[in-house]
Amino acid sequence: MTDYLFRLPDDATGTLQSQIQEMMVDAITKGHLAPGAAMPSGRKLAEQLKVARNTVVLAYQQLLDEGFIVARERSGFYVSDDVLAGFARAPQTAPDEGAEAVTKIDWESKFSFTPASLPYLQKPQDWQRYPYPFVCGQFDKKLFPIADWRECCREAAGIAAIHNWASDHIDRDSELLVEQVHSKLLPRRGIWADRDEILITVGAQNALFLTAQLLLKPGDTIGVENPGYADARNTFLTQTQHIELLDVDHKGLVVDERLANCQCVYTTPSHQYPTTYTMSKARRLELLEQANQHNIVIIEDDYESEFNYGTEPIPALKSLDTEGRVIYVGSLSKTLAPGIRLGYMVAPRELIRQAKALRRIMLRHPPSNNQFIIAQFLKRGYHDALIRRITHTLHHRSQVMKELLDQYLPGSTQKPDFGGSSFWVRGPRGLDCRELAATAKQQGILIETGNPSFYPGTEKLNYFRLGFSSISVEQIKLGLPLLSELIHREN
Repeated sequence: MTDYLFRLPDDATGTLQSQIQEMMVDAITKGHLAPGAAMPSGRKLAEQLKVARNTVVLAYQQLLDEGFIVARERSGFYVSDDVLAGFARAPQTAPDEGAEAVTKIDWESKFSFTPASLPYLQKPQDWQRYPYPFVCGQFDKKLFPIADWRECCREAAGIAAIHNWASDHIDRDSELLVEQVHSKLLPRRGIWADRDEILITVGAQNALFLTAQLLLKPGDTIGVENPGYADARNTFLTQTQHIELLDVDHKGLVVDERLANCQCVYTTPSHQYPTTYTMSKARRLELLEQANQHNIVIIEDDYESEFNYGTEPIPALKSLDTEGRVIYVGSLSKTLAPGIRLGYMVAPRELIRQAKALRRIMLRHPPSNNQFIIAQFLKRGYHDALIRRITHTLHHRSQVMKELLDQYLPGSTQKPDFGGSSFWVRGPRGLDCRELAATAKQQGILIETGNPSFYPGTEKLNYFRLGFSSISVEQIKLGLPLLSELIHREN
């Protein structure tokens, strides 16, 4: 049996010793090796797995230290008799034949809200295996600063650091991370705020959810950009069904009479999602004036503001706010890696106090070890260096893409004024981006359909996004002509 039970998976990670240890723990806890059962000899297992015998011996020693196995003199290793103590076991016998069946719950009738039914942009989990991944919001593993990140992780593994972050912080954030946001990140955007006006969040999405929970009541109206960020819109729909659709032009969100209907407005002024337009300073001042006049709270998502390679950066909308009406939302995931899931929000201390309490009820606080690592990363200047490196790379890729788009799809897009990592492309009239995405995927080309960005019922199906944060210049040069050929073939 052990010949089939013990095999190292082809996609395993970690050292051979750790892989063997994990394999054995899995076999024991799942009951494949019963308490008291003899373990394979080190020699036999080493031959079977084609590893050094000493590697198996070290793995067994670790299992012995952890209490999973016991050693018997001149006999070998055996599964500990009490290793499964405390494990609840499901009944091994089937219910009586005549027993009444358990009634199945009609879950649909139980739900107060069905978020899974809301439209959103779905991305393939295995996008990295495609040769032409024009996807947005993903990182380039070649640009990730592995050595710098490991250095900060090693710092977090120190005894003093562990004693600091491992305790229950209840609702407190890392003081060092708050200080780095306060002194390094916010000044880049022209924002001056006190430390008690800053809250660390589990990404920008968490900040939006906290804000929606605190500010929106059933019956309230929130204005959103159309097209815009679907999951921001979906977040607001958890609180109210009243959405005011606000147009977007080449100067960003259009300020008009519709704002008077809104209690809140959500906008992405630095790099409008998905069109990439940047809101002009005049438009920002106009929006703030309307917000002051109609008592509106503005939620500013400073999406991709870090990646500026176009013009002199316009300060954040928050920096122009004199009445405390703007809630600023920033993200560290966009520059580091999406899996980091850390962001922050800046708002008047009255709102931050309530947001901190709500966050405590939801999840207490973001993981303190991650906060510590990122604080060190910011403190040592690695984040600044990373932004410069990414911005330089994205600028070069955007130039190549714009030249190719002008050549193969002339007039389909405009180069972003501010920077960023994507192009918003208008395909030929009659093009269905969903069909194009499906056909392109079969050719190894990933694009992002534009329809989820539009409010349901207002979709324009000939729009799509081409991201370049995770694709090399060489693949861009090969992939765009292929995509162009597919577009012209379908039209």
